[in-house]
Amino acid sequence: MDTQNSHRINKSILTVSSLLDLSDDKDFWLSKTPSERLQFVEILRQLNYGQTISTARLQRILTIAERTSS
Repeated sequence: MDTQNSHRINKSILTVSSLLDLSDDKDFWLSKTPSERLQFVEILRQLNYGQTISTARLQRILTIAERTSS
């Protein structure tokens, strides 16, 4: 799937709403199959992070502390 060309975000539109407002979003997503929901999550992931698979992870750092005898 080529999200760079097939999905674009229009950044000139701004919508402000209250989190308390009831919307049809829940009904919309409940009407979709789990597979369709996962496909859309993947599209959002690619739009946010790009298509390249990043394998960079946090490095483990091990420090050995020697106790002094007292």
